[in-house]
Amino acid sequence: MDQIIEFLTSKTLAEMASDPRVLFATVVVFVLAVLFRWKYVLLVLFGIGATMTVLKYTAGGGSSEIIVDQGMMLFIGGTIVIAVVLIYFLFIRD
Repeated sequence: MDQIIEFLTSKTLAEMASDPRVLFATVVVFVLAVLFRWKYVLLVLFGIGATMTVLKYTAGGGSSEIIVDQGMMLFIGGTIVIAVVLIYFLFIRD
């Protein structure tokens, strides 16, 4: 248990997202959620994965203000799309 806590506290979010053990655990949870039809677990995994993807594509801005503005617009747009999908599956589609 101490090793798990040490792993979680010593890594950054980007390092944890690319760690094979974390990816394997995520795939196992995803498969179980699909098999047992755990809608909320699937939505949490979607929200986390989509947010990490949006952050990955918006973090590469340069020194130009135009690039920063494009990155910010992509981040805002991606976050709105994620929110709309989550709201649809949580509240509308039942």
